Amino acid sequence: MLFIRHLFIIVALVPMFGCTAVKVQPLETVEKIKHVCIEDGKEMCFDGQMIGVIRDGFGRHDITTQVYSDNLPSQCEYNLTYMCNQTWDMAMYMYHAELRLYHMQTQIGYAEYHLNGKGGFSLMKWQNTKTKMDPIIDEMLKNYPIVNPNPK
Repeated sequence: MLFIRHLFIIVALVPMFGCTAVKVQPLETVEKIKHVCIEDGKEMCFDGQMIGVIRDGFGRHDITTQVYSDNLPSQCEYNLTYMCNQTWDMAMYMYHAELRLYHMQTQIGYAEYHLNGKGGFSLMKWQNTKTKMDPIIDEMLKNYPIVNPNPK
């Protein structure tokens, strides 16, 4: 009976601590990406850090980037869209983000970061965007070696 009571308490507490779910579809090496155009997603991601984190992430893998608004420039063979969601718990923090990379109109890469239960009581939920997204970007680009660990 004591075991069942302890088990019930553990099962009840697990959702409060939250956990991170990551889904990544890495780029194949057959793609020879040198430059990516990034759709300005300010309306989809208000944290102010995401675009810089993405550009730095691609830069680490020796892929140049440019940001565009409105229509995709005609010279852009590869383009990336992104979005994120934030919420408040004593401070704003990102709990969900998605990156989608396209060659022409075909999606060739995908990366998702998600805090289950919006992070629950986990202190990790307040980590900055760079800490959360760098490993996910690197996983998506894992077939492109890191050549510049500190791009700028």
